[in-house]
Amino acid sequence: MEKQSKARYIPAALVLYITYFIHGIGAAVLGQQAIKEVLVGQWGYSDIAANIGVVTTVSAALGLGRLIALPFAGPLSDKVGRKLTVLIGCVTYAMFFLGLGFSSTMGVAYVAAIIGGIANSFLDCGVIPSEVEILAPRTSLATMGTKLFVSLGQYVLPFVVGYIAAASGMEAGRTHQTLIVLAIVILVIGVVSLILPSPQAEKKAEAKRTSLIQDIKEANWSIESFALIIIGFTCTATFQLWLNCAQTFAKDIVGIADPSGLQKLYSIGTIIAIFVTAAFTLKIRSVRFLFLYPLVSLIALVLVITTRTPAMMNIGAFLLGWFAAGGVLQLATATVNDLFPRFKGTITSIIMIASSLSNYTILTAAGKMSAEGVMVMNIVITAIGVLLALFVNFRYGALQKKAQG
Repeated sequence: MEKQSKARYIPAALVLYITYFIHGIGAAVLGQQAIKEVLVGQWGYSDIAANIGVVTTVSAALGLGRLIALPFAGPLSDKVGRKLTVLIGCVTYAMFFLGLGFSSTMGVAYVAAIIGGIANSFLDCGVIPSEVEILAPRTSLATMGTKLFVSLGQYVLPFVVGYIAAASGMEAGRTHQTLIVLAIVILVIGVVSLILPSPQAEKKAEAKRTSLIQDIKEANWSIESFALIIIGFTCTATFQLWLNCAQTFAKDIVGIADPSGLQKLYSIGTIIAIFVTAAFTLKIRSVRFLFLYPLVSLIALVLVITTRTPAMMNIGAFLLGWFAAGGVLQLATATVNDLFPRFKGTITSIIMIASSLSNYTILTAAGKMSAEGVMVMNIVITAIGVLLALFVNFRYGALQKKAQG
């Protein structure tokens, strides 16, 4: 009987996952070299190659939008419900696509990107809890599904860009049409999600409710816990810098005429990593991957900048997709939750804020740097993450005992 009851929610689960497919496209659209060039010309820059970095600056605003929305999107989802939160996310995402497509200046695009970041936060706080409630008790499957659909969207995007380029020479009009279609699709998804049946969030009567500030004060903070939060910053920087800047490096430094294929390899690596990592974490502690995965990413980045060959760029794209974007942030969140069992919501919010802060600050800096400079910065930040993870691994046993005590 319970299975039959759950089965009626499956259509809602599938529709909600499609929002993350569109989100995957939205997160990667500003990293596509061909789209960057269209937008720079659209914003009135005569020397497109010299001003390509302004698109990375706009992309950084996605992180700013997340920082603005994260403190209240989660509480709103708990208070007014998942459906309204998802609808707000879909509407604001449509505003992002339309604002970007019809932006006449960088400033307009920057505001659109802030709205896109806000949309991302509302989708996170509406879709993820909904999927967890629908697929409970298989919560790991629910969260893995969101990462999978983001990666599928990022995999499909280069094919869409390639088709547009082949059909029209990547004219601005075709790019606008694509963004309009994406806006319409996600609006339709938002409306459909309102209609389909879904389980209500479980409401627990609590004798004592605490505030976020009170939880922070009562948490047993340590150097190791701060190290884990900083890893949320560094691991986000590793894959965001690659996602937004690798194609420019490939074209300007390595000499790859059409670098869009890097996105396909990156997404394939991420998709494979989702399944492999999920299987490995059943037998190996998540904290071990926090060291291993960034270490492999660091080696790949060093090889990319030292060899500067198309072959290594392709290998690097696959490795970064697997070892940088294949779940390190999620694993860091899981590890820090193990160490703060009484404050899971609070610590998750903090590490996601660190991730969003990374997105905003690092990409803002990258927008003012050369392609080679960005690659060097990525190496330095990733190396810091590796050292922090090594420290946490050495201390994890003692920390876990302390948390359980």
